[in-house]
Amino acid sequence: MSPTTGRSRALGFLRLLIAVVVFLLSLLAIIPAPTFLAWELSVLVTEIGYVLAPIALIVLLTGDWKSAGGKVSGILAVAGTVLCISPLVRAMPVVRSLPGAFRSAFGSASPRAMPDALPRPSPLSLRGLVFGVRSPRVRRDSMIDAMPDGRPLWIDLYRPLKSPAVPLPLVIMIHGGSWRGGTRHDLPALNRYLASRGYAVAAVSYRFAPKYPHPAASEDVHAAIQYVRTNAARLGIDSSRMALIGRSAGAQLALLAAYTASDPAIRGVVGFYAPSDQIFGYEHPSNPRVLNSTAVLEAFLAGDPRTAGEAYRTASPINFVGARTVPTLLIHGVKDELVSVEQSERLDRRLSAAGRPHLFLRLPWATHGCDYVFNGPCGQLSTYAIERFLSSVMR
Repeated sequence: MSPTTGRSRALGFLRLLIAVVVFLLSLLAIIPAPTFLAWELSVLVTEIGYVLAPIALIVLLTGDWKSAGGKVSGILAVAGTVLCISPLVRAMPVVRSLPGAFRSAFGSASPRAMPDALPRPSPLSLRGLVFGVRSPRVRRDSMIDAMPDGRPLWIDLYRPLKSPAVPLPLVIMIHGGSWRGGTRHDLPALNRYLASRGYAVAAVSYRFAPKYPHPAASEDVHAAIQYVRTNAARLGIDSSRMALIGRSAGAQLALLAAYTASDPAIRGVVGFYAPSDQIFGYEHPSNPRVLNSTAVLEAFLAGDPRTAGEAYRTASPINFVGARTVPTLLIHGVKDELVSVEQSERLDRRLSAAGRPHLFLRLPWATHGCDYVFNGPCGQLSTYAIERFLSSVMR
């Protein structure tokens, strides 16, 4: 075998290997993730799969279609390319409908704008997908808001570098982590984005299960709200205009606090992929190879629905929807393997039955944690909606 033939076979094998890997990864754009690692990869595939598509195209354009291996590489490359860009294709109907849906739910509202940071003009920017969505520098200060059991709970407070003369409306940001982990430092891009556009954003901490089961985390959220309110003048915050945003377990805490506080200062709440009904979640568990949601709930609520029924009831925001429930924005991916999209669908129906202003941003391609990629379709669409939601409810 000549050196040229050897190199050709090696390149053919390399193209085939790349095509197989890209194709297998691209399948995560349409099939449920079978394991926790596959779910983590699926976040990337569904939000930046368009980065994998050019790799598949290179395999396709440089391949030798005459050989059997070349044909297989080409077929896999075509399939991988289609699957990798499918999330963007499925996002387009949401992009077109979101502005109208938002106006129907909350009316017209002009997003806040700072001199060096304009609001996002459209739900999805192709330039943003490629080059990112940048925010001006902001100020971040850390402080202790409470000491339950002698354990300090910290707040990271994000504010514009040049604070305006008037007090800033406040956003309370609550991280996820199955009520047993996570940190206030998680996913800071949205915090910086909102702070650069004229909000104070308080990323808060709370105690974790199983050592501190429900309602400890909710008590800590209320303590953080009270701390910021008490120190509002010193921090340059308008304590009469607040909204809560939470992700996953943090969304449950945000919704519960907003729905039960009876506080006119809380103007609205945003829940990313929220577990809003804990009994429903217990009866419809996730794939245990991805997340053992049954064990998570039993740790958080110190038992099962039979032994800790009151905890399951009082930890479920859906049970507290009523005639005075604050405006709500729900964001959830249909492909969510950790918290079923049915959770938000059911809460959406309950809010509709109560006649409360709300919007359910349903993302057909997205999975749990989709906003981890701030520049991806989920990150851009959710930021567009949040920016307008906050402007609407905090007028």
